[in-house]
Amino acid sequence: MGSWEHFEHEADIGVRGYGRTMAEAFEQAALAMTAIITDPGDIEPDTMIEVSRFETDPELLFVDWLNAIVYEMSTRHMLFCRYELRIEEGRLEAQLFGEIIDRERHQPVVEVKGATYTELRVLKTADDGWLAQCVVDV
Repeated sequence: MGSWEHFEHEADIGVRGYGRTMAEAFEQAALAMTAIITDPGDIEPDTMIEVSRFETDPELLFVDWLNAIVYEMSTRHMLFCRYELRIEEGRLEAQLFGEIIDRERHQPVVEVKGATYTELRVLKTADDGWLAQCVVDV
């Protein structure tokens, strides 16, 4: 099972996802990014949005993935609590599940402006899992 965590970085916040696959690590890092804004457990998965990206470099694909989520949150005024994705030969196909933001119920703490290349890493770990991380601008 995957997991996520935040790590400190001067004025911004790092997100880190772990998983059995690269896709699962990307999903977990997306949850970490959501958790910067609000508790993912307070978001209902009422609406599904599809996202597709292509990039052969896994690190660039990861930043593009997180920035696609930021774009969807901003333009649709939504928060997401569940991410399901596949990655095959640089093609990322994802489904984002969430709902329209309810400021009173979700009480967003900050706005994530975007993923950066700072401390960017996507790599296979010693235990044959995956790590995906970067700093996000808040």
